Amino acid sequence: MLKKLLAVGALVLLPVAAHAAAIVTSAGPRVGVSSSPDQLVVGGQLGLSEFAPNWSFDPNAELGFGDHVTTIQLNFDAFYHFRIQGSDWRPYVGPGIGIAFYSFDLPPGFRDESDTEVGLNVVGGFTFPAGQGRLWFMELRLGTGNLPDFKAVGGINFRM
Repeated sequence: MLKKLLAVGALVLLPVAAHAAAIVTSAGPRVGVSSSPDQLVVGGQLGLSEFAPNWSFDPNAELGFGDHVTTIQLNFDAFYHFRIQGSDWRPYVGPGIGIAFYSFDLPPGFRDESDTEVGLNVVGGFTFPAGQGRLWFMELRLGTGNLPDFKAVGGINFRM
C-alpha cells in the first residue's frame, strides 16, 4: 500500500517539478543532524520559482555520516509559504518524497551492504532575510518508511 501511495505521490509531483525546474531562484548549502540513523548531515538545495501562489518546489541532496552508515538522500519537496503581515519571516510547511541510499559500514571480513529506500517527508520551517539577497532558513523534517525519522537542518540560500 505504501509503495502505491508513493508512486501516486511521485506522479503528482513530477509535473510540478517539471514546471518549476524552468527557473532556479536560489541555491545554497544546508547542514544539520538526523535521528535513526543518528548522523551529521550536509548538502545543498535549490529554490525554484513559485508554481502557484505561495507554493515552491525545493529539491535538495544530503550526505549523512555516522551511526555506522553513510547516507545519500534526495528530497523533492513542495512548500506552502505563509505571509506574516509586517514581517520578512516566512514560515512554510509541505510534503516531500525522499529517496535514501544507505551504505552500511561493517567490520573487516564482512561484505559491505547497501539499501535504497523511498518514503514521505513532512517538513516545517521558516526563512528570514540575511541581507544582500540571502535568506537563512531552518527546518524540521519528519520521515516515514525507512527514511530518517527526524532531521533538524539549517542553511542559507543565495538568490540567483
